Amino acid sequence: MVRICLLLTLLLVSSICQAQAPEEKPEEKPYLKLGGAVRFNYNLSTWKEDQLERGGDFGFDLFRINAEAEYKGIKLNAEFRHYSQAFGGSFLKQGWFQHDFSDQSQVQVGLQQVPFGIQQYNSNNWFFNITYYVGFEDDHDMGVKYIHDSGRWQWQAAYYKSAEEFVFALTDPSPNRYSYDVTGRNKENNQLNFKGMRRLGDSLAHELGISLQGGLLYNLDTERNGTRYAGAIHYEHKAIDSPWNFKLQAMLYRFHPKYAAASDPGFIEMGAYGANYNVASKGEIYTASIAYHIPLDTRLVQSIDIYNNYGFYHKRIRGYENTHMDVLGALFTAGPMYIYTDAAFGYNQPWLGPEWTNALAAGTPDDTKWHMRFNINMGYYF
Repeated sequence: MVRICLLLTLLLVSSICQAQAPEEKPEEKPYLKLGGAVRFNYNLSTWKEDQLERGGDFGFDLFRINAEAEYKGIKLNAEFRHYSQAFGGSFLKQGWFQHDFSDQSQVQVGLQQVPFGIQQYNSNNWFFNITYYVGFEDDHDMGVKYIHDSGRWQWQAAYYKSAEEFVFALTDPSPNRYSYDVTGRNKENNQLNFKGMRRLGDSLAHELGISLQGGLLYNLDTERNGTRYAGAIHYEHKAIDSPWNFKLQAMLYRFHPKYAAASDPGFIEMGAYGANYNVASKGEIYTASIAYHIPLDTRLVQSIDIYNNYGFYHKRIRGYENTHMDVLGALFTAGPMYIYTDAAFGYNQPWLGPEWTNALAAGTPDDTKWHMRFNINMGYYF
């Protein structure tokens, strides 16, 4: 009888312990995804007589590595790029840590895209639009960003301590970077961004947005902070069930650096890809883009996107020539390859004409012409 009671007691204690024991959670495994791209480029520029004689140039564009990771609720997104030394060499395009508070909200810390205007790109082509060349398209800076997206509404708020900072010293910022930032004797710092966007229609295909940006410019000569600000409104139409894509954006910006007394030249220096040029300190930019997607049922080519992207840059400095840029082209998707074929036309555009240093500042008032660069960029993405 005693043995039976002991046995029943042990069975009862065992069942109680099992009922009270917490359920074992499956072990969380780290996630890692690696990818990248290799790209080559052909171009033929109308203002380069030697290039016209040899029928253009074909060479290396970039090699890049992408990494996405997640472990214990913390995500990582990074992209490292390698160009030739003439285009800045090797640098980090983006790299941030991310935590998702919910399916609708997240925070990103590190080198990430600035919430301004149409994202991810205010263009469809390989050259981007004129907004990129003055630092307002696919710009990446160092800071913290909060994103809330409920479907119909999206809000982004961000603080950036600096642009792509590579040298922690009072020296000219390096132009070896992906996105255009203020360089020369001024440094971007303490920037605030706010962007709100509303999606309309049953399919949420219509997007209306407003963007605000403000920050400081530290001058290395006077050791004083100037100011800068920008604003934009935009509309984009993109729908899964429609082949059309439309982008419209209007923006203005003002830079007020603290130069030495009576030495304001009316422009600032900006840099990327290993070189600086001058940009008007005040201006407005208007852009319009249209694209049409053609799906194909072939083994080699799966789709063609035809597009035209136009940008007008109105400089608010007396005597400065305005800038125009227009890119007509097509994107061919062939398995893992993306092939951009562009005819890019520029009027006072440093990448699309013979004038580099002052094309986006005073321009060349006495000898301004339209120039064209025919470009084919072939990339294998893995």
